[in-house]
Amino acid sequence: MSENTEPEPTPDLNKTISRERIRIAVALFYFCQGLAFASWASRIPDIKSALNLSDAQLGTLLFALPLGQLLTMPLSGRLVTQYGSRGVLRIAAPLYALVLTFLALASTGWQLGLVLLAFGVVGNMCNIAVNTQGVAAEQLYGRSIMTSFHGAWSIAGFMGALIGLLLINLHIGTYLHFWIILIFVVINTVINEKFLVSHVVTEQRKTSFFTKPDGVLVQLGIIGFCSMATEGAMFDWSGVYFKDIVQAPSSMVVVGYASFMIMMAAGRFIGDWAIRRIGRRTLLQVSGCLIFVGMGIAVFFPTVVTASLGFMLVGLGVACVVPSVYSAAGRNSKISPGVALAMVSSVSYLGFLIGPPLIGYIAELASLRYSYAVIGLFGLMITTLISLTQVVKNGN
Repeated sequence: MSENTEPEPTPDLNKTISRERIRIAVALFYFCQGLAFASWASRIPDIKSALNLSDAQLGTLLFALPLGQLLTMPLSGRLVTQYGSRGVLRIAAPLYALVLTFLALASTGWQLGLVLLAFGVVGNMCNIAVNTQGVAAEQLYGRSIMTSFHGAWSIAGFMGALIGLLLINLHIGTYLHFWIILIFVVINTVINEKFLVSHVVTEQRKTSFFTKPDGVLVQLGIIGFCSMATEGAMFDWSGVYFKDIVQAPSSMVVVGYASFMIMMAAGRFIGDWAIRRIGRRTLLQVSGCLIFVGMGIAVFFPTVVTASLGFMLVGLGVACVVPSVYSAAGRNSKISPGVALAMVSSVSYLGFLIGPPLIGYIAELASLRYSYAVIGLFGLMITTLISLTQVVKNGN
């Protein structure tokens, strides 16, 4: 594929808009994306029952969502570079919520699979655009604020689950539920899109998504892969681990997952402060160690208390890795932020695809404890890569 001449986006701060207002607007777009995804997740059991899907059928159909995200990575980077993250986000954000409503209309498995594919496609466009906005807002501040944006996404996950639980108990159907989310997202877009960071062309540089990948971006992608594989393992298998290995009572099975999620959200809100105190490089080294130690505690001491403590450490460990990796990628001097983020996301997101199945295969051959031990090694790999390379430095 021939190279294309592309502009370098740089933040253009309207003097009438404060940095704080821009930050709030960007955070709300992160929140809306997390809310839409969590709303879908909260209704998966209802949709499964409505379509009479088996566990195997549902598992196969759910693969369509990450597949759509992965396939769209190159296109998303190009769109953000050509039209600007603000231009893409103000269209993609409400479109993401609109596609959400179509999930409730699926009447067969293949229809659900097609809509999930579209949900993944539009979701990836939102992801690249909103993270490009995060990088631009961070440049306006001149210091790290990226982890707080991802914290807003995590808080939205809690809110989405709570809203879903409330509406289910009120016997409000899935379709109406998703329309409520759509209306909220549209209102947010109308009110806040004008406060997003706009971009101006300052210079031209040649980039192509399909040229030889930049070595720094590949290394950042591998670090992101290790973190997202860990997150995927915790999302999909922490409940099973507590039930089968920890042998927790039914009422306590969710404690492991909750411990992880709470500490991941908390870690993201203190992450920017930690970066300013000890530096991004040091924080990522510590993060990898926390994942390794936390998994080790859960593997060697599988009781409710100790495993919960271990999962809390893992949550703190993964909290700042992906936001820091995205921030570093967006600052790459050779490639435009949209394309750089798409490249790093492509490698990182493979962790979500490979991590959970890897857990299952190892568990089938040996034990789920061995599976989590292997995931713990990903934390050690993060620390090692950060220590042996200069892909991330101790700056803000």
